[in-house]
Amino acid sequence: MKIEKLLCNDIQNAIKTLYGQEATGEQVQLLKTKRDVEGHLTLVVFPLLKISRKKPEDTAAEIGRYLVENTESVSAYNVVKGFLNLTIAPKAWIELLSDINAQPQYGYVQPTADSPLVMIEYSSPNTNKPLHLGHVRNNLLGWSLACILEAGGNRVVKTNIVNDRGIHICKSMLAWLKYGNGETPQSSGKKGDHLIGDYYVAFDKHYREEVKTLKAQYVAEGMTEEAAEEKAKAEAPLIKEAHDMLVKWEQGDEEVRALWRKMNEWVYAGFDETYKALGVSFDKIYYESDTYLVGKAEVERGLEKGLFYRREDGSVWANLTAEGLDEKLLIRSDGTSVYMTQDIGTAKLRFNDFAIDKMVYVVGNEQNYHFQVLSILLDKLGFEWGRDLVHFSYGMVELPNGKMKSREGTVVDADDLVAEMIHQARLTADESGKFDDMTEEEKDEVARIVGLGALKYFLLKVDARKNMLFNPEESIDFNGNTGPFIQYTYARIRSVMRKAADAGIAIPDTLSTDVEISLKEEAIVQHLADFASVVKSAATDYSPSAIASYCYDLVKEYNQFYHDFSILKEADTKKQAFRLVLSKNVAKVVKLGMNLLGIEMPERM
Repeated sequence: MKIEKLLCNDIQNAIKTLYGQEATGEQVQLLKTKRDVEGHLTLVVFPLLKISRKKPEDTAAEIGRYLVENTESVSAYNVVKGFLNLTIAPKAWIELLSDINAQPQYGYVQPTADSPLVMIEYSSPNTNKPLHLGHVRNNLLGWSLACILEAGGNRVVKTNIVNDRGIHICKSMLAWLKYGNGETPQSSGKKGDHLIGDYYVAFDKHYREEVKTLKAQYVAEGMTEEAAEEKAKAEAPLIKEAHDMLVKWEQGDEEVRALWRKMNEWVYAGFDETYKALGVSFDKIYYESDTYLVGKAEVERGLEKGLFYRREDGSVWANLTAEGLDEKLLIRSDGTSVYMTQDIGTAKLRFNDFAIDKMVYVVGNEQNYHFQVLSILLDKLGFEWGRDLVHFSYGMVELPNGKMKSREGTVVDADDLVAEMIHQARLTADESGKFDDMTEEEKDEVARIVGLGALKYFLLKVDARKNMLFNPEESIDFNGNTGPFIQYTYARIRSVMRKAADAGIAIPDTLSTDVEISLKEEAIVQHLADFASVVKSAATDYSPSAIASYCYDLVKEYNQFYHDFSILKEADTKKQAFRLVLSKNVAKVVKLGMNLLGIEMPERM
């Protein structure tokens, strides 16, 4: 039983005995005692004054005295301005550690068939370019949220929507037709997503040249710089060809569709390699090419019901001025759909496929307005879940030299980033001598685990709502608030466990309650016990960073203990047993916590 629950029961009994009335669970409010005050937990006395009908200080003193004299859970108390600070007896901490030790998945709530079903959408790549650093943060946030929500007792469906159609896809297709000379992933030796990304960049390069030439012509003809550039962008032959290709695609032109299928298959093979390297996956993948027609049908239905309107050019719009927004384009004048239309269709298909209780979209904060509009439109169309969708809005990842731009080929490629992080982990470990006693295969595997752990932890430890600056060198540090620091502490504990086994020292399942433990050891047990509530609040608040902070604080506290106390050389066998069980459970909880971030833990390091 958790200390708080045990203590709450004891306090309720004390109140019944002292004052002859029952106190509800809501009236018994326990907080962590402030750092500068003696005690572990603090009872807020003020809600109990209607029962005691005494001053706060007197009520607190009476309850504290009763607990010390009549229970085994409290060894001392003090009163500060009506707050009752309680010192938990060592026996209670030892019993709590034994309880945690008995639970392999401590802190996790196992979902049942009746648990809420949450669908989480993340990744959402375009098939015209490889995944980059921004996608990495998106994928890691989505995967972590899925793990946290499941540990919080929810059933979870992980889903992806692939943006496999649209003008941006046609740009890569057109560039490959014009400049590719039949190049394939096999002939070039490139991953398919990288190959197609090269042609997206090539399109932009040639398009810019056309715009520059036309703009100069229009300016020479007397147009202003601004008007000339706008006209040049619209009249450039390349963009017109791309738009024509998009119209043909939507009309089902078989030649265009065949090229589209071939190039997309190249990209999907490349994506799969990257997802595998990152350690993320999906339960179901949707494709915009399958959903956009459903969305268009929903828009037409809304048009018939008077929810939307059609302009003279044939385009369809939603007027959201009554909701304090503006007008939103849903279908272009040429009949092609936009992202909003596709998202409506995807949402309908998902809720047809699954009995979803909550839909969470992991999408950057530049799309805040988009999801505000989507929620309103779904609600207008009669989908009762529309108003309740969750946009998990996160900040952008920036580099020391500024923002990334896909069209200009200045992104940090996900594959290159993963490879570089693993390489840096190997170099850092080799320089420090941490890998000296390992085989080459072991070194490579630990470097992979540490490199990816460094990347994932650095991206997830920051409040997701904030923009962040990614610094690879800082993330790979084996000291400070980093993934490798936490992994190293875990590996250190596992080494202690192996040495204990080699020395024939058994680690007990339950502990003797008459062992003397220190304040530091009590603090670590209390920290371990907090894990369950941290997981619960992280699931409620959608907060991977809360898990990261917890793991760092726990290993930091454990390292202080490890430095100050002997474990294997402790002569008192009861103390030794306690410290081994304490260490074992720190490792267990750290591994459980880091697992919620998608981070593997090395047995050696």
